[in-house]
Amino acid sequence: MTRAHLFISVALACLGACGGRTDGLLPVIEVDAGAGGEGGGMPTLRADKLDVLFVVDNTITATFAQPVLADTIPHLLDRLTNPPCVNGFGEVVSEPPAGAPCPVGTREFAPLTDIHIGVTTTSIGGHGADSCSPASGAYHPMQEDNAHLLTRSPSGAVVPTYQGLGFLAWDPGQKQVPPGLEDPAELSLNLRALVRGAGGKGCGFEAPLEAMYRFLVDPDPWSFIQLQDQSAVLVGTDDTILAQRAAFLRPDSAVVVIVLTDENDCSTRDGGQYYYSNQAADSGQPFHLPRPRAVCATSPEDPCCASCGQVDPPGCGPDPSCDGPPLDAESDPVNLRCFEQKRRFGIDFLWPVDRYVTGLTAAKVPDRAGELVANPLFAGGRAPSLVTFAAIVGVPWQDIAVDPSSLGTGFVAAAHADWGLLLDDGTGVPGDPLLRESREPRVGTSPTTGAALAPPDASSPTANPVNGHEHGLGDALQYSCIYRLPQPLDCGSVAACECNGPGSVDTNPVCQASDGSYATVQRAAHAQPPVRLLELAHELGAEAVLGSICADTGVPNGQPGFAYTPTASAITRALRQKLVPPP
Repeated sequence: MTRAHLFISVALACLGACGGRTDGLLPVIEVDAGAGGEGGGMPTLRADKLDVLFVVDNTITATFAQPVLADTIPHLLDRLTNPPCVNGFGEVVSEPPAGAPCPVGTREFAPLTDIHIGVTTTSIGGHGADSCSPASGAYHPMQEDNAHLLTRSPSGAVVPTYQGLGFLAWDPGQKQVPPGLEDPAELSLNLRALVRGAGGKGCGFEAPLEAMYRFLVDPDPWSFIQLQDQSAVLVGTDDTILAQRAAFLRPDSAVVVIVLTDENDCSTRDGGQYYYSNQAADSGQPFHLPRPRAVCATSPEDPCCASCGQVDPPGCGPDPSCDGPPLDAESDPVNLRCFEQKRRFGIDFLWPVDRYVTGLTAAKVPDRAGELVANPLFAGGRAPSLVTFAAIVGVPWQDIAVDPSSLGTGFVAAAHADWGLLLDDGTGVPGDPLLRESREPRVGTSPTTGAALAPPDASSPTANPVNGHEHGLGDALQYSCIYRLPQPLDCGSVAACECNGPGSVDTNPVCQASDGSYATVQRAAHAQPPVRLLELAHELGAEAVLGSICADTGVPNGQPGFAYTPTASAITRALRQKLVPPP
């Protein structure tokens, strides 16, 4: 491969894949709330059935969160099938047994007797690159789940699903033909197995947003990607996705997407040469991206900001900084390809967040050729208000809690969150410095906790109660939050442990004991700023739910704040106006 010719066609690669626009952005499509899908008529505004899609991060660091999510499943299912009683202010006042009347207030909504639940992962392959593909020496099939519904358990056994279609069907009245599950214990057991069956050998370029879009929205998902003349070409149609989607989605259901990930979204665009952001090797040597033009460092949105591997942008002329060699291992580690791409590389390789806003709200979306077609998510009459996006991500729980000093108080509605704190305080960066993406140690004070970010040499593991302290690893982003493991992990016997060797232990708060010392024992898990997922939640407003992946693992089962029950409760609150009210 000739490096001088890298990316010359990338500016044009999106012509077919991105909706026909040369800037790579999707068209903004107004939602016609009265369209009622392709068939016209009034849309369904309240539903008596629910379709739930879990998108679970299946990389090694997320395996610590999967059991926490699994422990939340019984609470979530109970809230859906046996809603608590609430007063006129929406506050839970009692939780009587199923079928019993409310001593005070009314049920949150009518108990659900028809639920489809599916699980997929964040791994959809390398988009044409060698990473996360059979071309990699570290390849595992879990790196290419490709948004198919999972049926694997943690042991590798097959979890029984409804008619072998890949999802679970709750059917206590045995009204479906053939009938689904009527035993709540069996439903909970199977769903917990599917969540933990996601595993930890997935692709490190986590793509939760594209996995969601691919399963629920994409009109013609590709079957496979092949390279032709250094360009990724999308081939065929994934009939498995289409069949699973058709069986899973009902036209008159409410839909909830629950994303669990400890990193930011890295949904690489398909087609053209965008796959180079995932490329690891070139002719047997480590591959690194071309350097960006100089203006990118200070003004990434400048029209002259581009990759030195591209032709000079119109009116910009040659850039002397492009005379140097490509980036190197220090400036371009493969595992850090996904953040601030325009500034660091001159190209944004990721699908714009607008793609997912459109996918979850618009009656029409672009197909592979860029033509606007009916959105499969809204075929049959589902209103956009019946779709809820829930993100369990690396946001400090203190930033979204009703009371920042108590996780048990639950989370505020996304529409009422302090978005200046989470995304932009008016200066272009989040008000909470813990949510700023950076390789270097950050400085500042958390507005919610009042604690200053501590430097990497902090001797106390609780120098900052949210992320411990900054680290000095260099090849990893700083943590937005950490959470303690229920049981410390001895890295001497676990190859994938984060505290298993020189350079990975000192200054890493997840390897720090209560006395401040470091050892090859992992005591906590971490998360990174989930910028793109927060941007989507912000755009969706009332149709979004925010939760934190950094749970308090010391809270006993059954107590407020246990596992991810604050997020589960926030999801059911969001469903109050979407589901049929109690009789």
